Amino acid sequence: MKLRLDVAVVPVIPRRLKCPAPNSSVKCNRLSYLLDVAVVPVIPKRLKCPAPNSSVKCNRLSYLRSQITLPSHPRSLSEMPIADAIATQLRETFTCGSTRSYEWRMSQLEQILKLTDENQTQITEALHQDMGKPVFESFISEISLTKSSCKVAIKELKSWMTPQKVSTTITVFPSSAEIVPEPLGAVLIISAWNYPFLLSMDPVIGAIAAGNVVVLKPSEVAPATSSLLARLIPRYLDNSAVRVVEGSVVETTSLLEQKWDKIFYTGSGKIGRIVMAAAAKHLTPVTLELGGKCPVIVDPTVDLEVTARRIIAGKWGSNNGQACISPDYVITLESFAPKLIDALKVTLEKFFGKDPFQSADLSRIVNFSHFARLTRLLDDPKVSDKVIYGGQRDEKRLIIAPTLLLDAPMDSLIMTEEIFGPLLPIITVQKMEEALEVVSSLPKPLAAYLFTKNKMFERQVVASISAGGMVVNDTALHLVNHHLPFGGVGESGMGAYHGKFSFENFSHRKAVLYRGFMGDLMARYPPYTRRKQKIVRCLLNGDFLGLLYALIGWNN
Repeated sequence: MKLRLDVAVVPVIPRRLKCPAPNSSVKCNRLSYLLDVAVVPVIPKRLKCPAPNSSVKCNRLSYLRSQITLPSHPRSLSEMPIADAIATQLRETFTCGSTRSYEWRMSQLEQILKLTDENQTQITEALHQDMGKPVFESFISEISLTKSSCKVAIKELKSWMTPQKVSTTITVFPSSAEIVPEPLGAVLIISAWNYPFLLSMDPVIGAIAAGNVVVLKPSEVAPATSSLLARLIPRYLDNSAVRVVEGSVVETTSLLEQKWDKIFYTGSGKIGRIVMAAAAKHLTPVTLELGGKCPVIVDPTVDLEVTARRIIAGKWGSNNGQACISPDYVITLESFAPKLIDALKVTLEKFFGKDPFQSADLSRIVNFSHFARLTRLLDDPKVSDKVIYGGQRDEKRLIIAPTLLLDAPMDSLIMTEEIFGPLLPIITVQKMEEALEVVSSLPKPLAAYLFTKNKMFERQVVASISAGGMVVNDTALHLVNHHLPFGGVGESGMGAYHGKFSFENFSHRKAVLYRGFMGDLMARYPPYTRRKQKIVRCLLNGDFLGLLYALIGWNN
């Protein structure tokens, strides 16, 4: 790393440093802290110290402080060029080319797999601390999916990196052509709080597989997981190419002020607009994984028990509704609604008991702010009399029971905002075609779900509803198929990832045409005589008989 005095600013050293595990090889002292977070001048091997009886300190730490002017009150990242220093250091790493090799990419992917394997207990504890996520759900939806993504990348990396041969045309004969995937460069990944481990590591896997350098900004709303990632990633991955920056609005803003080659953001549409505006200043491409109101259309031909189980698994089994692909509302026929509601009630009680507050299989609401937001949706006068099941709340424990509402008005808060919680409105219609009108009247969702045995209606729904993804007769499972792209459309996001789509998301597909020095067509060069023009016109129009006549000088 180049050490430059002109940009060096040393932050205040915390009294208590957050050190790695005792058996770690990472140094943890006040000097190493300075060297890790600041760009500082080279320290001479031999310091010129004052007389032995002088009161002036003479050591390497005091030398650093004497050479650098500290800011008066460096309270935040925006007051220090740390984000700029990190971006500069990562670009130097990328420029040297080490991340482009197959060997480096494989070694980092294997280390991610090792990180996940060796720290499962710490990961589940952090997730439980952040949102009370059940241990089994943490394994299924965070640890297992991260490992699966990593294993796919390890298995397929060589084929993903191999240039793709493509055909050429007669106009460039003789030649050959291929598409070469190349890394974009320095990537900023801003992850979400609801699946804080998976949504941090999954994009990192794609970025590393593509050969990029990465800054990961975990969500401050899940502080335990953020802190864990900040401790683990430097221990397992190449710290010159993969960095973690913790913090909140100030730190994120400072990172967005830097020039990146790609920004990958997972979260709300409100923040997504801010990210996109910041990226536009540098013409930086972005992937936005947002959300929306994901509909569930249920027609009367379904297997009722299976449908109820699968809706509940996708809603309350997915972080208690705090998931971007969680079912947001159900649409069914008015005549069929009582049967569906009864099936949902029976199954909810079977899964979570008569008192869901005692269930060990439900996550809590992540924090008081989100609890208050959900409470506001329930307390809306337009839906206060629409609750038909649940509705209980425990503010101290941040728990809201699974709740069903019937026929909430379309202009109510719960039907105009993304719910992102354990509330499920059920909307009734007179005929199933009206369900398509309801869905089309709202912004395009990240996911849409259909339950039916009617193949004609299935084809109609798939053809007419625009959504990031769709599942027929289940919920959320498209997420686990790495052969499918996962991403939004319209206000639910842009860009997609998972499997090879992650590799392509963080790569540039470079077009390369190869030619030799033989077969040089003189007709492409001036002066453009009538014969040359005839040759070129025939060639471009595919008139090979006319081309033959032109070459031998005959008029056709």
